[in-house]
Amino acid sequence: QVQLVESGGGLVQPGGSLRLSCAASESLFRFTVMGWYRQAPGKQRELVALKPNTGSTHYEDSVQGRFTVIRDNAKNTMYLQMNDLKPEDTAVYYCSAESRETQYWGQGTQVTVSS
Repeated sequence: QVQLVESGGGLVQPGGSLRLSCAASESLFRFTVMGWYRQAPGKQRELVALKPNTGSTHYEDSVQGRFTVIRDNAKNTMYLQMNDLKPEDTAVYYCSAESRETQYWGQGTQVTVSS
C-alpha cells in the first residue's frame, strides 16, 4: 500500500554535494519516524539518519555536520542533503518510513563518490 521512491543518486566527485529525494505515496504525518539508510557492497545496511515527526534528527557520527535531512510535508517528500561527500559515502541509499507496526522501504538509489 505505502510506496517510497528514492531518486537523486549518481556519480559525484569527492567534496561535492548531492541531494536525494524520497517521495511517499501518502502524508508523512502517518509515519512515526522516517529515515535514511545505506548499504555498501559486501557490508551490512547501516543507519544514516532518523527523523521523527517531532523532535530532533539523529545522524550517524560519520555524516554528522555533512548530511541534513529535510522534510517537506506539503510534497510528501523527504530529502537527504549530502555535502562534502567522501569515497566512503559510496553506497546504495534507502529511504525508510515507519508506522507503529510496519517499516516500509524504497528501492534504493546508488551514490558513488569517486574521481
